[in-house]
Amino acid sequence: MAQANLLDVPDPSQLAGFRQDFGQRFLVTVDTEEEFDWGAPLDRDRHSVLTIPALRDFQQFCEGFGVIPTYLVDWPIANSPYAAQAIGDAVAAGRAEVGVQLHPWVSPPFEEDVSEYNSYAGNLPLELEREKFHRLYNRIAETFGTAPRIYRAGRYGLGPDTAQILSEHGIAIDTSVRARFDYSGSGGPNYRQHPLKPYWVDADRQLLELPLTTVYWGALRQIGNVVYPHLWRAPQLRGVLARTKLLERIPLTPEGITSQEALRGVDIALGEGLPVLVFSFHSPSLAPGHTPYVRTEDDLDALYTWWRTLFAHLERRGVKPTSVAEIMDSVTLA
Repeated sequence: MAQANLLDVPDPSQLAGFRQDFGQRFLVTVDTEEEFDWGAPLDRDRHSVLTIPALRDFQQFCEGFGVIPTYLVDWPIANSPYAAQAIGDAVAAGRAEVGVQLHPWVSPPFEEDVSEYNSYAGNLPLELEREKFHRLYNRIAETFGTAPRIYRAGRYGLGPDTAQILSEHGIAIDTSVRARFDYSGSGGPNYRQHPLKPYWVDADRQLLELPLTTVYWGALRQIGNVVYPHLWRAPQLRGVLARTKLLERIPLTPEGITSQEALRGVDIALGEGLPVLVFSFHSPSLAPGHTPYVRTEDDLDALYTWWRTLFAHLERRGVKPTSVAEIMDSVTLA
């Protein structure tokens, strides 16, 4: 039997089902990572972990809405003594969950050159990708006292061997597929044709893919996958299409997406019958000055307002928060 490959577009028979009482839910995922200059070349040493304490504030905020966030942790975070102080109690009590996020350029062993191509972990040789994952997985388990069950490749960089590595470590869910996005221009994966609905990666149905949620909105949304890829060199045209309500790509994130855009995206995703809506953002956005999206205190206030708006809308629509544990308890093998 062929080895499962997370880069393959699944056929309809691989789509996952859920118990009838599961309904439609949403999952908040946090790319929990170091701070670095997004405009500079990647570097192994030029980073910090100053925003870790801000995780505690976000955790308390989520708990006020009954939301169990999933923190996808990379090496600099897992290796910091402050990580467990910030969210360790919440993880131990089941009010939060942790997963793995592999940024290969800051994850030992450091055997590869730092380059854009090598920043996609799936491009590394099998043994090196495996060893980086293995060390990170063990460090997260040691730091938080629990074995992670979910993975997101940094920069969404899956490769042909990643599924094998995840299965070897008992990972139940991958959430690296960013449907509707194509990173092949810089050496990464192309997820343009991957589905939004969860699907089984392997024949034994032990590894579930939970794609990040991105939808098209507008009069041309049914042919968005045909039209949008031709617009990457024409950002002004993308803006015109969005303003004229013809076509807009909406990922469910507070980073670069307004709350009104996100509300439209939620309604489209629900209308398409997605069982799980997957939200995401980067943890350095929880403090001003570390990402392009949150430069000031006003920006930070706006980020929290975004979440309040989305949580309120989801509650009105009857969409409850979920967790990795609940998803795995509710997904069916049929």
